[in-house]
Amino acid sequence: MPLFAFIAIDKRQLLTLTGEHLWLVGISMFLAVALGVPMGILLSRRRGLRAVVLGANNIVQTIPSLALFGLLLPVPWLGARADRLAILALTLYALLPVVRNTYAGIAGVDPPVREAAVGMGLTPWQLLWHVELPLASNVIVAGIRTATVITVGVATIAAAIGAGGLGEFIFRGLAMVDNSVILAGAVPAALLALGADLLLGLIQRTLVRTHH
Repeated sequence: MPLFAFIAIDKRQLLTLTGEHLWLVGISMFLAVALGVPMGILLSRRRGLRAVVLGANNIVQTIPSLALFGLLLPVPWLGARADRLAILALTLYALLPVVRNTYAGIAGVDPPVREAAVGMGLTPWQLLWHVELPLASNVIVAGIRTATVITVGVATIAAAIGAGGLGEFIFRGLAMVDNSVILAGAVPAALLALGADLLLGLIQRTLVRTHH
């Protein structure tokens, strides 16, 4: 069956699965940013923790996504709900770019700028909020941008454990040996990744113009 004919027949299911995909990615990215940015800030203050935290995140990145889903299945409470398990796995994958770029952005603030702010009497909190984070925002958003694109792609694997999303079409198509069904999941997922990348790229360019 041609791709567009298949989409026309199953457009309601396509919309449902796209909504599930966006929900998985949205919740995972919210958690990754909520955890990753403070972790990056902490690393900029306690640089001795950098090797441990970034090393742990790097290890997670080396685990194949399907294997990570399988490893988390026996975990109490998480394994009982496929969506919870998928969100945790996706959050873990998204953390590294967010943590690393937050740390790199803050660490990359010019020392004279920081010294001038301290000389003006800014407290450590004011220094972070009014100087370091604004100057690092471009790099931080770049990390969020990378993490979002990765998460949109990896979220297709969530269908393997019954968490829904556009991967449902991909796995169904593989089972049926039907390229149209595979593409019905792969093409919208790719478009979501491109859309997220363009949107965050626009935000990133806006931040660059704002702070230069």
